[in-house]
Order: sequence, then C-alpha cells, then structure tokens
Amino acid sequence: MAETATELATDFKQAIKEGKSNLMWVGIMMAVVGAIAIFFPFAATITANYMVGFLFLFSGALGVWHSFSIKGTGPFFGALLMGLITVVAGVFLLANPLEGVLILTLTVGIVFIFEGAYQIFAAFELRPTRGWGWMLVSAIISIAAGLLIVSKLPGTSLFVLGLIMGINFLSTGISMIMLSKAVEDAE
Repeated sequence: MAETATELATDFKQAIKEGKSNLMWVGIMMAVVGAIAIFFPFAATITANYMVGFLFLFSGALGVWHSFSIKGTGPFFGALLMGLITVVAGVFLLANPLEGVLILTLTVGIVFIFEGAYQIFAAFELRPTRGWGWMLVSAIISIAAGLLIVSKLPGTSLFVLGLIMGINFLSTGISMIMLSKAVEDAE
C-alpha cells in the first residue's frame, strides 16, 4: 500500500531526528572540506579532474566488458564503442590534467548557460505565479556565471571547479549543521 505524502514527510522528519548527531558531524566535515576547497581551489580542481578521469576509466572498462555479453552485431559494436570512448576520455583526463580541467570547466560554463536559458523560459511560463521573479534572477545569475567562466578561459579553468565544489560543499555542510540544530531545538 502506498504511503501518503504526510506519512512520508513524518517518516523523513523522524529519520532526521534519529540521525541528528550523524547529520551534525557530516555537516561539519562537509563544511571543512568545502572551506579547504575554497582556500585551495587549484588543488580541488585538479582533484576533481582526477576523480572524473578515474570514474570515466572505470565505467568505460565496465562498458567494454559488458559489451561482450550483448547479442547482435550492431548493439555489441555500439556498446563497445561507447565503452572505448569513455575509457579514452578517462585516460585523457588522467594523462593531461590541465587540458582536462579546461574541458571540464568549459562544460560547466556551457551547462550554466543552458540551465539559465531554461530557467528564463520557465520563469516566463510561471510569470503570473508568485515567486516567478526568483527563478528569473537565478536564470540571470546562471547565464552570467556561465558567460564569465567561458569568457575567462583558460585562466579560470585552474580554479573554477574547485571553487564551485568548495562553495557547494560548504553550503551543504552548513545547511546540515543548521538542520541538526533546528531538530535539536524543536525537541
């Protein structure tokens, strides 16, 4: 039997209450990692490049291995080709970290621009609805950030990813800490 939204919300709140100590410590660790990434964005950027490179290498190898279990010439070669491309991308990122960082940063900038364009469309679709302006502001910020990242390449590629990761980890960590405190205060 499916649970209602109210039951799911209650279960979620109960799980947060029971895990508030763990939530606090995970939040603290994420905030510390985020602060380190913000203070050392080049090291965080290179680390991100290596992580993505290893993930591509591993998933590509799995894709190649899996392709040999596929029946049919077309599907086999398609899966094999996709696995090999992913392996090559991983090897490229690992063997050429500075060029890899440039490509990853360019990708992030382009994603921000497209995300902003989508948000503008969504904001104007929601326009009579209360709060639509916040989506428009977010869209403008996304596009501006994307254009700033792309226009400052290759110089920004050495620190942008690490800085973005650091800000994300820090804000997530702080939100976890605050959530665990709010649960504690509510008791």
